[in-house]
Amino acid sequence: MPDLIQIAIILVKIVALTFCVVLPLVPISVYFERRFCAIIQDRVGPNRTGIPLTLLGFKKDFHFFGLIQPMADGVKLFLKEDFTPSHVRKAFYWLAPALTVAPALITVCVIPFGSPISIFGHEENLVIADLDIGPLFVFAVSSLTVYGITLAGWSSNSKFPFIGGVRSTAQMISYEISLGLSIIPVLMYFGELNLGKIVQHQADNGWLLLPLWKGGHLGMPDMQTALFWIPAIISFFIFTISIFAETNRMPFDLPECETELVGGYHTEYSSMKFALFFMGEYAAMVIGSALIVTLFLGGWSLGFGLDKHIENLHLGGFHFGGLIHLGIFVAKLVAFILFFILVRWTVPRFRYDQLMKLGWVIFFEAALINVFLAALIIAAPQLTAAILGIGAILLIAVTAAVIWVAKVSEDPPKALRA
Repeated sequence: MPDLIQIAIILVKIVALTFCVVLPLVPISVYFERRFCAIIQDRVGPNRTGIPLTLLGFKKDFHFFGLIQPMADGVKLFLKEDFTPSHVRKAFYWLAPALTVAPALITVCVIPFGSPISIFGHEENLVIADLDIGPLFVFAVSSLTVYGITLAGWSSNSKFPFIGGVRSTAQMISYEISLGLSIIPVLMYFGELNLGKIVQHQADNGWLLLPLWKGGHLGMPDMQTALFWIPAIISFFIFTISIFAETNRMPFDLPECETELVGGYHTEYSSMKFALFFMGEYAAMVIGSALIVTLFLGGWSLGFGLDKHIENLHLGGFHFGGLIHLGIFVAKLVAFILFFILVRWTVPRFRYDQLMKLGWVIFFEAALINVFLAALIIAAPQLTAAILGIGAILLIAVTAAVIWVAKVSEDPPKALRA
């Protein structure tokens, strides 16, 4: 009987956190994107789609700022003809959209959405699977997305989708290296791979990018924490940009570049199969934002020593502080999604050679050097001044050598004749 209860609790968390928190953020993100880009471009955006109450005899329709637009888009995609071209490899053609959206939803299970809640003495974590290898699980599962995109391009038996699939393969493999290397200093600092414990550490001792309290009391960080802020900022910068590339978002959406490839890897798709690609992109953006918030911005933590007070809030035997932390986490998540949208509509698309150069020549070397810098700062209290000096000199020399090699390896610009 206890096993059945535990299974029921897990199923409730899957439904609540995946289908009631993450999935609704996908159409909401689409709505935010359309409204946000309208503001940037001095337009109105979707504001008409609503419930046609005038057909029922009312004087006005119910518009509600166009919030019904995502529902209308969903209904439209459901009702469109599900057309499968005759020249495609059908089995892989049908499999590709599922391989794109499924990994993004599976990675939800290790994200801590809030502090534990307690009901009459029974404590339950607001995470579906509290694994001790959280980031590794996310990287392993999310890397499967590239198979969906590659299969979509190959199975379409068409030139432009195939080029989009090949581009995606090269791009995602290139930036997975930077993504993995950039997170190593963070894991070295926390000494943990459990995302829940990482967030709890930040709640107690300050966010990684905002270490301004310790043990529930405001105060300036010690010297080691202050120095580690430098590699933390570098990791945040590389990790965030690599997430943009991994999710095929502007300015890195070369696999579906409409100015060159019509629609890229999903050119031959329509109806709900196209919608699954669309949903996979936005779901990956939500999970990427959740991972950035969890590792660098305190996750569900409100910060400034207030989390203990929130955790102790209760109504009888029900401690509901975790639900407040869930709201804080979602607020941070929405803020970062808006940042994703802002970048898309303000930064122009890279050329493909610039994309590859950024990943292999700049981010790979910078992330690798950052690992050694973080290791030197973390190990500093146990090292003598002489060893620290030698380590710093070697690190500076290696950094200078890498920059020089990257500089001389560039092809000189050729003069164009009129």
